[in-house]
Amino acid sequence: MQVLVLAGGLGTRMLPHTAARPKALLPVAGRPFAEHQVELLAANGVHDIVFSIAYKGSMIREALGDGSRWNVRIRYVDEGDERRGTGGAVRLFADSGPADDDFAVLYGDSYLPVPYEPVWRAYADCGAPALMTVLENADRWDASNARLEPGGRVRYRKGEHSLGRLTHIDYGLSVLSAPTVLARIPGDTVADLAEMLTALGDEGLLAGYEVHERFYEIGSPDGIDDLERLLTTPGPSTRSGAHRP
Repeated sequence: MQVLVLAGGLGTRMLPHTAARPKALLPVAGRPFAEHQVELLAANGVHDIVFSIAYKGSMIREALGDGSRWNVRIRYVDEGDERRGTGGAVRLFADSGPADDDFAVLYGDSYLPVPYEPVWRAYADCGAPALMTVLENADRWDASNARLEPGGRVRYRKGEHSLGRLTHIDYGLSVLSAPTVLARIPGDTVADLAEMLTALGDEGLLAGYEVHERFYEIGSPDGIDDLERLLTTPGPSTRSGAHRP
């Protein structure tokens, strides 16, 4: 499994902490967050990791290097000063040499301690060009934005509820076909990945994989506090398969 980590954002919600460093390097339990993320991926058997970087991206390169400390390979795709949004960053990666025909996408502020291999197998078996992991949410952790429909397909709406009652939320881990990305997201453009996922869902082309553990994220001080409690509590869930507030 190849995983693209979207870590190029400005981290404005976490100012002033992100004025001097990218959000991926905010300290969590005494260490840069990205180290915890890489360790979790490695524990799940992911050995091919690509970080999409932009804002203060050189600091992420310096902190993580080539991944040899974790027995994984880490490479980088740099947006430079031309910020492209999440969709544009994924398109840039799909155009690049490191990209496989199929790859997973993970947000750079998310800690998703669920088993990853079943997600990859579900994508391989679903017959769709994209798969989204979803959590039954009922607006507990954030506003629900997805509906898992009979037959295992997902309908998705980011920021609006035109589908009626939405019970699930995008968990933050998707698997995509590179040819689909190249066909649907124009090159050299600013785009939100949610736009493509919404269109695929409307066309019945977005498969769903339901997880049952909460997600964690570092987009707020409360989120960091929750993750630190997880990481400092002894138990197997902190390593490879547990819980997004």
